[in-house]
Amino acid sequence: MPYMPVTESMFLIAETREQPMHAGGLQLFIPREGQSATELAEEIVETFHSCADIRPLFRKRPASPAALLGTLAWSYDDEIDVDYHVRRAVLPRPGRIRELLRYVSLNHSALLDRTRPMWELHIIEGLDDGRVAIYTKIHHSLVDGISALRLLENSLSPDPNDRTGTAWWDTALLRRRPPRETTGASLRSRLTAPLGQALNLTGQIVGAGPAAAKIAWAGITDDAFAPPFVPAPNTILDVPIGSARRFAAQQWPRQRLDAVGQALDITLNDVVVTMCAGALRAYLIDQDALPDDPLIAAMPVSTRTDKSSEGNAVTAIMANLATDQPDPERRLAAVIASTRKAKQVIRGLSPLQALAFGAATFAPLALAPIPGFVRSTPPQFNVLISNVPGPSRPMYWNGAALDGCYPVSIAMHGQALNITLTTTADQVNFGLIGARKELPSLQRILTHLDTALDDLEKVAGVRPLRSVP
Repeated sequence: MPYMPVTESMFLIAETREQPMHAGGLQLFIPREGQSATELAEEIVETFHSCADIRPLFRKRPASPAALLGTLAWSYDDEIDVDYHVRRAVLPRPGRIRELLRYVSLNHSALLDRTRPMWELHIIEGLDDGRVAIYTKIHHSLVDGISALRLLENSLSPDPNDRTGTAWWDTALLRRRPPRETTGASLRSRLTAPLGQALNLTGQIVGAGPAAAKIAWAGITDDAFAPPFVPAPNTILDVPIGSARRFAAQQWPRQRLDAVGQALDITLNDVVVTMCAGALRAYLIDQDALPDDPLIAAMPVSTRTDKSSEGNAVTAIMANLATDQPDPERRLAAVIASTRKAKQVIRGLSPLQALAFGAATFAPLALAPIPGFVRSTPPQFNVLISNVPGPSRPMYWNGAALDGCYPVSIAMHGQALNITLTTTADQVNFGLIGARKELPSLQRILTHLDTALDDLEKVAGVRPLRSVP
């Protein structure tokens, strides 16, 4: 049984009934010309069910017994019950996006079964606009945001005439990799793998000390840097939560955000983080819950240097969202200064130190389920904001065009809201997952995001473009 790295086991350790630790995605496809939504849904179902050659990632589950070895090692199932993992659903009338988001909200609240490979795929029809949706959920111990999107992208084609679409777990998608060597060096590598795994685990632990020292020094010497392990303000976002979730999603034309970035000579990430800052300020004002001090966001950063589509390779940076600043231009300046300094500090760490720091940053979340921990411990950050690059060109599955790609992430005790976005060729797709009871009217944040983008367009002096609902 292969051992489980800390960056994977921590998601299993932190999981409770109220805190499921699976991530997901919602994709919308337009049937190809002459094809109905029902025909596309049937084609997807038949193709996925007929694919019995399942790659190891989708056969992977915690070792048995799960209560003893389930956070230490992985095992692999030889047989997969595809009927259990692949499900088909029809939305109730009238089949609006509202009904689709409600379906995702309800299903994202349920835990995955640890006695099976931890993933599900839902093929959803009944949308009144004729599109077909696919909602997936897969445990975060198996993939991070980057690797999850690679799984999707690898199953798609930029050619609308390509009819070789297959299931996302088809091992045929792996055949483009060069074959493994069978030399003596390869044999030695297999024999010494357990030792290498143990040394890697030790390195993750040892690397945390030097990383913490470098980051602490940056916090002392630069006011723009939002140092970790310094308490953030207490807000309605930082409370114990129940298991019910609410999912809200919307896309904006990438052209709008790129125009702001080009006019101000800033990155797309600067634009989206500042949009989030403005939207959170407005939402908290709506709830009469805006703190005097600025909110702090944790932003996962990929440290992946290969093209792998499994496992976790992330660290984190902290960003001052300047929610105490009513002026959009000054808020933007503060966000940019904070994120740039944080990225500079992370770049100064070795890859091992960066991974160790990321594990240390999120490790306290594993203690959140302990009764009283969240209420008695100041939050380290208030919200998670992730920007995950998606396909950079239009993509198709057997000629059906990918029309929306929304991330569905994780809410946790003390982190009642998670904002994740995926960029594609023409769109920026926001997915908000929040605790249903603790964050009322979560969908209003979408309106505030649009207002925040309007404000940035005024700051940049660019002509506003029409949003896509």
